[in-house]
Amino acid sequence: MRGRRLRRPRALAAEADRAVPAVGAAWPGAWARRVVVLAPASLDAMARLLGRPAEEYRGLGAVTTGRVGTGPAPADRVVINPEGYAQLSAEGRRVVLTHEVTHVATRAATTAETPQWLSEGFADWAAYRSGGPGPAPAAPTLARAVRAGQVPATLPPDADFAFGGDPQATARAYEGAWLACRLIADRWGEEALVRLYTEAGHEALPVALDRALGIDRDELTRSWQRALREQLR
Repeated sequence: MRGRRLRRPRALAAEADRAVPAVGAAWPGAWARRVVVLAPASLDAMARLLGRPAEEYRGLGAVTTGRVGTGPAPADRVVINPEGYAQLSAEGRRVVLTHEVTHVATRAATTAETPQWLSEGFADWAAYRSGGPGPAPAAPTLARAVRAGQVPATLPPDADFAFGGDPQATARAYEGAWLACRLIADRWGEEALVRLYTEAGHEALPVALDRALGIDRDELTRSWQRALREQLR
């Protein structure tokens, strides 16, 4: 591979070993508390392994495979993009691996009912939970939009998280999702965020929000918009 090379397997394993307990501290639900990490030799090899075009993964550090829903999920794997991962700082590798391991941990609680903003936002919340930059530095694309008066009208829609879409819209979606989960954890508590995630896997979002937070979607959206204006100025 040209450019910077992927970390040696032992170093990658050590990074994964640090991610697992961080995820365990954020997600109290039952899971194996171990993870398989695959490190293909090239981006093309990664694409062949996943059965998708290489361009869909260019620029990403890693992805998680596996079906969603209850029951054992033996296909869960974190698959490293050797090109993207090699370009990350130590902090970036920590965030990426913790994010992906969170998807493994929450797999049994994640269903087609779970909104993408909650799934992806929770994974980023777990990754940043133990420290990291503040909202504006960690959400630069959304911060630029908010400063330009373009506060999102709704929580990020599922379509904005799709691979191969508008990269700016995708960045804003991930950043907004993280800040939504951060808001919930800060205002209603981490246990409430976990309960919301669990409830949203088998109930419609309005029901899950009422049970976990005692609010409706409109109230959450307004609180999130206020937080964006305050934190991303």
